[in-house]
Amino acid sequence: MAAAPTAGSAVGGPLTTTLPTWRSALDLIWAALAGEGTEGVELTRGGAGHPGPGRAHPVRDVEQQARVAALVELAQRGDKEAFAQLYDVYVDTVFRYVLVRVANRALAEDLTSETFLRAMRRIDSFTWQGKDIAAWFVTIARNLIADHVKSAKFRFEVATADMRDADERVDAPEAEVLNRLRDERLVSAIRELGPDQAECITLRFLQGLSLADTAKVLGKSEGAVKQLQLRATRALRKSLDGVEL
Repeated sequence: MAAAPTAGSAVGGPLTTTLPTWRSALDLIWAALAGEGTEGVELTRGGAGHPGPGRAHPVRDVEQQARVAALVELAQRGDKEAFAQLYDVYVDTVFRYVLVRVANRALAEDLTSETFLRAMRRIDSFTWQGKDIAAWFVTIARNLIADHVKSAKFRFEVATADMRDADERVDAPEAEVLNRLRDERLVSAIRELGPDQAECITLRFLQGLSLADTAKVLGKSEGAVKQLQLRATRALRKSLDGVEL
């Protein structure tokens, strides 16, 4: 990962990231395919701050969002330490999104670095509207990717090796192998989706973005994103016919 300046405490202590692990993200997709209530609706936080079946990754609370807003304001005034804290909070979110697009870690690192360099130069253009700045960073990354690839269409290219969460797995070896094979089928099915559907699945489940932020990145209404997510999960379910959900 590209190096970043060390953030101090421009606004309180360090903020935690909300990027889901690959494991929790894939589990959430499987839950949606099983019809556990996540199709086309806003995802909610699981109990005790942990995602569970049919639940989403933790979202920032009001206090955290206020601190992000304060960091943005400081960064817009030229406070480099504040921008460094924003980098620390959102770099993994951007890197995950880029890696899914290009499936090349070195290129993903370069594009992630360029995303934040461009964001730092353009931070004055960001207007705070009470929503997470993650969508703004991801949109910058999305545009950079379009500049670096022949087609601007979304392509789900993540390598299977990058999905493994060995630190979270507690299954027996046999169960782990079966789960990985099952996950590989899911990833293959996502690759076969249309560009809009694959990107919706990526933003909503792998990135954990809200409906509002996903709509902002895709340039669609929240209602359109709900319908897009619904069609994507239906297409995945059909593609995975015969696989135990």
